[in-house]
Amino acid sequence: MTERAETFISVDVETAGPNPADYSLLSIGACLVDDPDTGFYVELKPVTAASRAEALAVSGLSLDRLAAEGVEPVEAMASFEEWITEVTPPGSVPVMVAFNAVFDWMFVDMYFQRFVGRNPFGHSALDVKAYYLGMMGGTWAGTSMRFLSPLYLQGRHLSHNALGDARDQAELFGRLRAERGAPD
Repeated sequence: MTERAETFISVDVETAGPNPADYSLLSIGACLVDDPDTGFYVELKPVTAASRAEALAVSGLSLDRLAAEGVEPVEAMASFEEWITEVTPPGSVPVMVAFNAVFDWMFVDMYFQRFVGRNPFGHSALDVKAYYLGMMGGTWAGTSMRFLSPLYLQGRHLSHNALGDARDQAELFGRLRAERGAPD
């Protein structure tokens, strides 16, 4: 089997609740792991009025504001796919990287499938927490940002702005790869 080049893309989402079946994807932030200044950000119109107060409090996003000002999901996801295509060199495949990829992946995949009909990431999502656990051992609880931020991000807390968090995740993943001695 021939290995293909991979383009690692850090992705973070903010949502109105814990699952895409019942709650809306509200914002997407993404950047290249190897060039975090190359980024993408969009805020989406909600597809449902359902929300959890704690989810909205974390992001500071408003369903009312997004209903008026957000991008239609079909347009947002098409723009995201276009950006992924633009930043992924020919012959390379995009790989989604996220901090707790299980959560972010389910929203990204469902929205791509629902509004574009395909996911440009295919089934490629790399979880930074699992990567760290595989490198260092320990426990799943020991992979939280509470423990990793002081080690790799100078104690910075996530902003819960999707692009800002994607950039912090990219920095964290880059430092983990460097520590492991992974090739660029």
